[in-house]
Amino acid sequence: MYELSVKDHFDAAHALRGYPGECAKLHGHTWDIEVTVEGDVLDDIEILYDFKQLKADLAEVLQPLDHGFLNEVPPFDVLSPTAENMARVVYEQLASRVGRVVRVKDVTVWESPVARITYRP
Repeated sequence: MYELSVKDHFDAAHALRGYPGECAKLHGHTWDIEVTVEGDVLDDIEILYDFKQLKADLAEVLQPLDHGFLNEVPPFDVLSPTAENMARVVYEQLASRVGRVVRVKDVTVWESPVARITYRP
């Protein structure tokens, strides 16, 4: 089994609905998103999945979130814009793009340099 990981980031603000503290107020982060895909079949040129393609796939998923107020960006206009929900949503959107070639193993969302969450179904 091979694993391939890429990382990207975006800047956005959010306010956690119902949170009993300061994070209920508008605040922002530079969100780092790390994605790992896996598979066991190499293609004709003996690569699992092109790094450049995975970076492009991730960039497309993240683009609508960049420099936005997440509480107003679907699906976070309905879902709470937590790091947990972000990890799952990025996972699902990325899986629908790359699923014909590789499997998304997990998505890690870094809300700060010292705080992260990983979603793995």
